[in-house]
Amino acid sequence: MEVLIYLVPIALGLGLLGLGAFMWALKTGQYEDLEGAAWRALMDDDAPAESGRANEGGTGTETARHA
Repeated sequence: MEVLIYLVPIALGLGLLGLGAFMWALKTGQYEDLEGAAWRALMDDDAPAESGRANEGGTGTETARHA
């Protein structure tokens, strides 16, 4: 039971540290744009290929279908 003298303050300290980190994140605007990152991940920023071939490194099944 003597270990509780150490564990309870450590648990309270870690809880306060987590609460402080959460409050800091709110204060600095970390939660303002929740959907922006999701839309940026879905957007396709790659330019289309210059050549007319759709799949240059493919498995060969594409040419068998078109033959």
